[in-house]
Amino acid sequence: MNNPHHLNPTSLKSRFTTRFLRALTKIRAQKPISSSSPTEIFRRYRRIKAAADKSMAYSVRSRRIWSRAMLWKLRSRSYRRQDPCSGRRSGKTNQAIMKKSSNENTTTRREDGVGFVEEADELRQLVPGGETMNLCNLLDETAHYIKCLTTQVQVMKKIADFYSF
Repeated sequence: MNNPHHLNPTSLKSRFTTRFLRALTKIRAQKPISSSSPTEIFRRYRRIKAAADKSMAYSVRSRRIWSRAMLWKLRSRSYRRQDPCSGRRSGKTNQAIMKKSSNENTTTRREDGVGFVEEADELRQLVPGGETMNLCNLLDETAHYIKCLTTQVQVMKKIADFYSF
């Protein structure tokens, strides 16, 4: 009954694997590899990366700040690509909100300790949505984000191993 080769359908790894494989299948069906030019390789890399990010964020659902921020970022990118009138950046409103929220957290950051301010600011740049988080939430979201990235790497390694033979 406890077969290690079968994933628990409710686990993060299982949800991510299912979504990611489905996304890879769509990418492959959209446009077969026609050339190995650096431009084509880069485009394919970007599609795969976006599929991996989107699959992970959807697998986590909207329970986490980082997943909501990542999904918003991916949606706004695709909206800008599809909108022919998108000469202007549609993210201006969100940037203003993030800046306001970031200014509200300034006093909290100083209370957290002077030595950690620079490191926390660097961490805020790495975690999606981290710009608006206080230190406690930032650490919690970072731990979960690292767990998800580890899962993503494990799944991608298994896929690469499977197709490398």
